[in-house]
Amino acid sequence: MADRPNPFTDIERFFEQMNRTFGDVNVPTRPHEVAVDVAETESEIVVSADLPGFERDDITISVAGRDLSIAADHEEETETEEESDDTRYVRRERTHRALSRTVRLPDEVDEEAASATYTNGVLTVTLPRETVDDDDESHTIDID
Repeated sequence: MADRPNPFTDIERFFEQMNRTFGDVNVPTRPHEVAVDVAETESEIVVSADLPGFERDDITISVAGRDLSIAADHEEETETEEESDDTRYVRRERTHRALSRTVRLPDEVDEEAASATYTNGVLTVTLPRETVDDDDESHTIDID
């Protein structure tokens, strides 16, 4: 029996296109996306994201123009044992978690001066505002 197409796929694509065009419209994120808070002052934009269970080295951050991309990728191996009568079972489970999100920033930022911290599962990216930048390259942000 053939699977029927998911009618919500087109709606999700529509909202993704609208988000890219007009910025986020507060649509709840899907499970594989990073939920973020974006705050701004006159001098900087601060993006916070909850990434519990990830290590610092699992996280990649880059900024290109007004687009900030956050990705987290973690693979771990868990081993458990169960006893049943005379048979010994060993179950190995490999879990792979990957989250990502690209956020449209409210203003141009100084990509070279951006910084990030990761403490207790919370990623905080600080991006100083910049008025003019003709550089179209993406810049990676190191986590302190």
